[in-house]
Amino acid sequence: MLYLNILKGTNYVDVAFVQGVLLEDEFPILKNNNNRKQVRSIQVKSLEDFDELEFVNLLKKAKVQVENSKKAWFI
Repeated sequence: MLYLNILKGTNYVDVAFVQGVLLEDEFPILKNNNNRKQVRSIQVKSLEDFDELEFVNLLKKAKVQVENSKKAWFI
């Protein structure tokens, strides 16, 4: 599961993965913004800096993670 967010006072779109903590070792682009327990996100400032191939790989891994999980939140 993921969501898009624009945080007040920022200049980027936060693409957040609910179980991102399980993916951060494999995808170092995931950030822990505001000391979140499980959610990790990619901060997209411009399309020119956006790596589509890496994002697709991340989406595929996140899909597998959610399919194998019994619930969205595990902590």
